[in-house]
Amino acid sequence: MEIVNPHAGGIDCGAQEHYVAVPPQSVEPGEPVVRCFSAFTEGLDALVEWLKACGVTTVAIESTGVYWIALCQKLEAAGIEVYLVNARHVRHVPGRKTDVKDCQWLQRLHSFGLLSASFRPEDMICRLRSLQRHRLNLVWTAGAEIQHMQKALQQMNLHLHHVVSDITGVSGLRILDAILAGQRDANQLAKLRDHRVYKSSLAQMEAALVGDYRPEHLFVLGQSLQAYRFYQARTQECDVEIERHLQQLAQRFESSSALGAELSQPEALDEVDGPTQNPQPAKRKVKRKPQANEPKIDLADYLQRICGVDLTQVIGLNVLSVLLIVSEIGVDMSKWRSAKAFSAWLGLCPRNKISGRKVLDTRTCKVISRVATTLRLAAQSVGRTDTALGIFYRRKKGHLGPAKATTATARKLACLVYHLLKYKEQYREPDPATYQLKVQKTILAKIQKQAAALGYNLLPTAPVPA
Repeated sequence: MEIVNPHAGGIDCGAQEHYVAVPPQSVEPGEPVVRCFSAFTEGLDALVEWLKACGVTTVAIESTGVYWIALCQKLEAAGIEVYLVNARHVRHVPGRKTDVKDCQWLQRLHSFGLLSASFRPEDMICRLRSLQRHRLNLVWTAGAEIQHMQKALQQMNLHLHHVVSDITGVSGLRILDAILAGQRDANQLAKLRDHRVYKSSLAQMEAALVGDYRPEHLFVLGQSLQAYRFYQARTQECDVEIERHLQQLAQRFESSSALGAELSQPEALDEVDGPTQNPQPAKRKVKRKPQANEPKIDLADYLQRICGVDLTQVIGLNVLSVLLIVSEIGVDMSKWRSAKAFSAWLGLCPRNKISGRKVLDTRTCKVISRVATTLRLAAQSVGRTDTALGIFYRRKKGHLGPAKATTATARKLACLVYHLLKYKEQYREPDPATYQLKVQKTILAKIQKQAAALGYNLLPTAPVPA
């Protein structure tokens, strides 16, 4: 085979050591083409120096856990191109599998140009992604502490979580603090509820707060409440750091857009991917109070400046959804050749596994993607709206089922996100009546075609008199 990358190397990453292979012509005769380096910083520096001494300009690394991150950053800082390769694509090593053969196999495939690099956003987006993922971990951990509090209350036969919608709300926290302070009178505890509580009456709340206040469960309740408040405070600090990073990103993208980037003409999109027919004016978002785990800081302005367009105008996407999308993929859509390629990368398109002209499998690929999960959740909420996407979801749900309808609608949302981020056009919701009429025309054309194939001709019926 023709060698495409003559100065290519291969690295098999590990937790404690890395095995590196270089081309045979890059070393002196008799010297080994494979070396082992420690995963410590000193070993990484020696690895980079050896690659530069061998004239290696590009390397392929298996994406194994998080072991490759520190090494990848060292290589990129040294000006060496890094190909992060999916381990599933290169796992079939000929012969007995060892670390030495793994790195040699990577080097060989990379020299022939047979490896495709996995997507990795730019450094500033990676930093935002780390902060966003850490915030999600804090939210999940705080949610676990809420479950611990509910379990402790249930074991004391206190049904506070049944008479208030949220025990971490204003009323719930007041009552929990009073219980931990030694208050046992159900009447006094019930009076601490906020006047806006409407889920249960005062008598029901008094009955729910009569229980067995055992000391061991009170101890668990107190520690869980302290832990919950600790994680809530850390989440707010994380929000401040995310806001600071978003401000830097917004300033950077605004300065780069001021230079004037040439944009190509938008491609034609099907159905509701590009709403251009009889569009409704853009809906103005109503400013509301942040709920539960939403950031208490207004991040919508920063996200709009970074994206160049307001993605929260899309039905189903809120500030948290847009923040996750930006932190995971960035705003540079040139990494994917089209909206179809972007949807396939997210695992939202059916694959065609064909052998011998026979379709073996059409299921979507199993892709672990936070963006795809967010779009699927947004698709489920879209299905309950009276919009064009809502009509599409319910139509697909009727003959494909809820799971496939969710994936199909999520694919529509992915195409919208790709189109808006690439061409910086303002989103306008299509007219549901126009879209419904288009669907009816499509169904009518299909029925007429089937009737013609059977030798029949459909004629419209006369209108029934009133």
